[in-house]
Parts: sequence; structure tokens; C-alpha cells
Amino acid sequence: MGWGAVLAMLAVAVGAFGAHILKSSLGENEMAVYETGVHYHMMHALGLLIVGVAAGQWGESPRLRWSGWLLLAGIVLFSGSLYALSITGIKVLGAITPLGGVCFIAGWLLLALEAFSRRNA
Repeated sequence: MGWGAVLAMLAVAVGAFGAHILKSSLGENEMAVYETGVHYHMMHALGLLIVGVAAGQWGESPRLRWSGWLLLAGIVLFSGSLYALSITGIKVLGAITPLGGVCFIAGWLLLALEAFSRRNA
């Protein structure tokens, strides 16, 4: 849960940085890309908190552990690539973004599988 809280705090800081520092230097398109990164960053930081609560309720498991790691990797790859793309304009960085999306999907899937397996136990 600690990493979820740290990453949520960083999402707020990165969002504030964009709103107050970058807004004047980025175009409308680049700002929208940056804001998408912030949005997904925060949503998945909250997802990490959910994984932590689930582990506290159910006990740790390989699925929950992988779920957390995949959500973390998704934040780094998805949001990180969008931050870098919007600031640098290097378009090839956009090729990394879908890898982060796959990590997000897999992380949520593992959390769902763990929840369903607990319901039937």
C-alpha cells in the first residue's frame, strides 16, 4: 500500500507541475497527452492501494503480487512514455505506451482472478 500512496502523491505533484509549469510551454495537443498520463498514473496508483487492501484482507498471493508489479510497470511505461512524449516531442516514445496499457490490463485481470477465486473458496 505504501507504493500506491507514494505513486498517488507523485501523480498529484506531476499534475501540478504540468498545470503550473508546463502549461505555458506545451501546445494544446501535448498538454492533453500529458494530462492523459497523469490521469492513468493516478487511477493505477489507486489500483495499487486496492491491491494492498486485498492482500491485507485475503493474505498475499502470487496473483496479487504480480497484479501490483504490473500496475507499477504500467504506470512507468504508459504514463512515463506519455510524459516524455509530451515534453520532448519524440514520437517514437509513443510506441512504448501500449506496453504499459497491456501491463494495466494484465494487472487488473490478475486482481479480478484473485477476487473470483476467493469468492469460490
